[in-house]
Amino acid sequence: MSMKPQSIPPVPEDTAAVARAAFPKGNLYLQIRDTFSSIYQEETFASLFSRREQPAQAPWQLALVCVMQFIENLSDRQAADAVRARIDWKYALSMPLSDPGFDYSVLSEFRARLIAGNAEQLLLDKLLEQLREKKLLKGHQRQRTDSTHVLGAIRVLNRLETLGETFRV
Repeated sequence: MSMKPQSIPPVPEDTAAVARAAFPKGNLYLQIRDTFSSIYQEETFASLFSRREQPAQAPWQLALVCVMQFIENLSDRQAADAVRARIDWKYALSMPLSDPGFDYSVLSEFRARLIAGNAEQLLLDKLLEQLREKKLLKGHQRQRTDSTHVLGAIRVLNRLETLGETFRV
């Protein structure tokens, strides 16, 4: 695959209109696009692609699809289907409604390129960088834990102890 870096296109008007009508209160992926425009830039992935051969799917789109795929715990096939079928994904990826998407194998090829280029940490680093810039992620602070599992374990122990005492008596 080859890549010719391009600027990230705006969301097509028809996609924006349908997405706003479908999600009047917003949606996670609409908010991602509106807040960040794009988390990833094509130049970030330029070293992973050659200058010749067949044209590639935009790497910034593939990187964002990988993040959205992780958020929803989808397989490659399901993620490719979501790109084809879901309005909110098309909005986040700046795709027209009529865009047919891509084959699911493109995602595994993209991840293979990330690993071969030692750039797998790049996806997380760029996301964290963007979150810090927008002040949506705070620095190192004391972390709180959820006590639900602790309380559940105490309840189980308490019941076992009560049951043991009953048998003893």
